[in-house]
Order: sequence, then C-alpha cells, then structure tokens
Amino acid sequence: MPQQLAVIVLVDVGNALESGSLKDNTYLFDNMKLHGSEGQGTGDLVTAIHGSYWADGSQASEQVLNWLPYSLGSLPPTVPRGYQAERARQSDAQALADLAGLAAAPDGTADLDRIRRNVGSRVRSGARARTSGEGKVLDVRGRVVHDPGAAAHAYPTPVITDITGEAVDEKIIYPAQYGSPDLVTDGWYWSASIDTSRPGTYACTMHVQLHDLVQRRGQWTWEPVDLTCESRLRITTEPRRNAFTKAGTGYLPIAPQA
Repeated sequence: MPQQLAVIVLVDVGNALESGSLKDNTYLFDNMKLHGSEGQGTGDLVTAIHGSYWADGSQASEQVLNWLPYSLGSLPPTVPRGYQAERARQSDAQALADLAGLAAAPDGTADLDRIRRNVGSRVRSGARARTSGEGKVLDVRGRVVHDPGAAAHAYPTPVITDITGEAVDEKIIYPAQYGSPDLVTDGWYWSASIDTSRPGTYACTMHVQLHDLVQRRGQWTWEPVDLTCESRLRITTEPRRNAFTKAGTGYLPIAPQA
C-alpha cells in the first residue's frame, strides 16, 4: 500500500495580498522530517521521498502526496464546515429579537447600533472566485463584522487550483484534484502519485488562489488573486526504514517481561 505523504501550505494571506507575492509569506511543512526533508517551516521545502525498493531489494509501490492549504491567523480549520453560515444565522436571529423589543425602548439609538453590529456585512464572491457564493464576513475570533474596512477579518482558506512544474513535465508525479468530506478545503484537495523509481530532485509549482476583500459599487466582494509558490521533491532509492528500529521492515522488537 502506498505511503500517504502530506505537504502543509500555510499562507500569511494578509501580507501576501499586500505584497502581491507568496515569497516570504508561505510556510511549508511535511511529515517526512525524520526521513531527511529540509526547509521545514520555510518557503523552500525539499520533501524527502524514499521507497523505490523494499529492504529485500524488490520494487516498492508508488508514494502518494497530498497538498493541504491553510490560512495563517484565520479561523481554525478544526471548526465545522458550516460554522460561518451558522454564525450568520445566529446574528440574524439576534437582530430580529432586538427589533422585537425596539418599540418598547424609550431610546432606541443604542439598540439600533447593536442591531447594526449583529446584522453584519454580507459579502459575495467575485468573478472566478473559488469560494462559496454569498455570506457574512467574520473576524479572527468568529464574530460577525459590521464594517470589514475598519476591523480585522478572517480570510477564506487559500485554494490550490493547479500543480505544475518540472516534476509534472518529467512525469515524476501525476497530480489531480479529488473530492472528499474534508473540513478545510470544502471537499476538494490536490493529490499525486509519485514514481519512486527515478531518483533525483524535482521542482513543482503550486498555483494558489487567495481572496481579497474589496468594495465594488457599494458591495463587499471577495476578489480572487492568483499567485504561485514552489517546493521540491527529492526522490532516493534508499529503502524505507522501520521508524521504531531504524532498520528495514520487519517485526517490532518486544522487550521481555520481568
């Protein structure tokens, strides 16, 4: 069975949008550090991929690599997928409840301000944006934002739209987009099988779509911004090793009981 490898693409969306580049605004991690990956937590990750042959010299199966994008300083990816929609419904319900008691209040100014904050600002997706259609913008603590232009807001999760580069051109990896009940990527993620029989270092380019909150004709809109970043894959013919014994595949040692 192929081993599941993962590359975490952590993007500082706010700074990337301001500078117009993912350079110095992207932090890459993988789960192969103990196998020799280099550049963990930087924008220059080299993922170590072993497994061309088993310890007995026989041909190993291919590896599988997954790319998982995250947004730095946004809502945590562990919240349910419907969290933003649920918060929007809760704010609407609270605003209706406040309106019901507004007539009985001697001075409704404060109540109107509270209602205005609860209603929040609705944001739609701009052309080519790979985000959900329309919703309310939240801040980094999950609260509905009334004026996105004056408050810190949470950005949508970055979306990987394509994987290209030398590794694809040389047919080292075969990337494709797949669907699953994933909590981070709205059910879509990029994965690739890797030909481990051809050792070498190969570059791959990730095409990432970010979303900038702008005001167009009086409406707040998530405008798509397409950027790219690179990482490298280092494929070796070194056989896989047992993570416990640091030796070849085989039985785990069992200490004798006293």
